[in-house]
This record gives sequence, structure tokens and C-alpha cells, in this order.
Amino acid sequence: MNIATFSFIVFGVLLNALAQLLLKAGARNVGEIHLTMSNWFAVGLKVATQLPIIGGLTCYVLSVVLWIIALSRVDVSVAYPMLSLGYVVAAVGAWYFFGEVLNLQRLAGISVILVGVFLLARS
Repeated sequence: MNIATFSFIVFGVLLNALAQLLLKAGARNVGEIHLTMSNWFAVGLKVATQLPIIGGLTCYVLSVVLWIIALSRVDVSVAYPMLSLGYVVAAVGAWYFFGEVLNLQRLAGISVILVGVFLLARS
């Protein structure tokens, strides 16, 4: 895999992880969502007008564009497992921005993911 292809994959994954973090920020702004037949439109409107959610959806669209470019250049059996880097970025971002816990078990899982991605990138 050349550096350009790897860059499309990594930037696509980073945008995808950023999308998750923005969606979480928007969801925090909205609060816990309880949908009913009578409030679904008002809740949907509140969710749809959150700037972090709009930003998150925009990041998703951009990540899909980069992902399609990457898939045109590399086997899906190599590219798809690279998406697991998003778990690493999202976990660290959630810890940093939202105070979520990164305990020893989660750090061990992140380490396994990083080793796996390293091995795939070398193939």
C-alpha cells in the first residue's frame, strides 16, 4: 500500500471518528432522548438543528468520499480492518473531551488494535 492510499484510509477513519465525537457532543446538548408518538417531530427538529450533529454528519459524508477513493485503490480485506483505528481515536477523544474512562482493559484492547493495523499496513 502506498502513502497516498494509506492517507486516504487514515483521513477517512479520522473524519469518521471525529463524526462520532461531534454526534456525542450534540447528543449531550440535547440530553437523554425519549421518543413518543407525540414528541418525535419536536425531538427530531431539536436533534437536527444541533451544530455538532450537523458537523458530525458532514464529517461522515466526507469520510465516505475518502473511503470510496481508498477502496478504489486497495483490497477491501486490507482497508476494512483499518476502520478499527477509529475505535482508538474515538476512545481517546471520548476520554479527553467527555471524561470517559480508559481503564486497563480498554487500553489493552486499543493496543491489540494498533498491532493489528500495523501488521495490515505492512502487507
